[in-house]
This record gives sequence, structure tokens and C-alpha cells, in this order.
Amino acid sequence: MKEILRTTDPTIIAFATALLRGEGIECFVMDVHMSVLEGSIGIFPRRLMVAQRDAFRARAVLRDNDLDVIG
Repeated sequence: MKEILRTTDPTIIAFATALLRGEGIECFVMDVHMSVLEGSIGIFPRRLMVAQRDAFRARAVLRDNDLDVIG
């Protein structure tokens, strides 16, 4: 798995996930349950992961929609 996006904004994660799934790219959000440790204040970022074979295409989809990607 490759990390392609990291943010503390849950709306960006939801938007990116919808974009990738619309293109047929499977993705997985990590660190969703970190709010238990942080007290739901949103200081720990969530990471969006894709399979290594889909990373290039996923980054292109997110960049085309003005999202900052990793890598």
C-alpha cells in the first residue's frame, strides 16, 4: 500500500475517496479511529492508501481535482 494523501480534514478524505472509487481505484483510510486517543479534536491526520499498482493513477486523479498529494 502507498500513502497518497494525508490530512486532518475529514471532508477532504471523503471527497478523495469518492473520486478514487468513481475511477475504480480501491482505497483505504488509515488512522480513522485515532479520535479515541486525541479526544476528537482532529490533531492526528488521516492517511489515504492505495495499492502500489494504482498509486500513479490515483495521484493523477487527485491532482486533477486540486488536492495535494504525497509523492
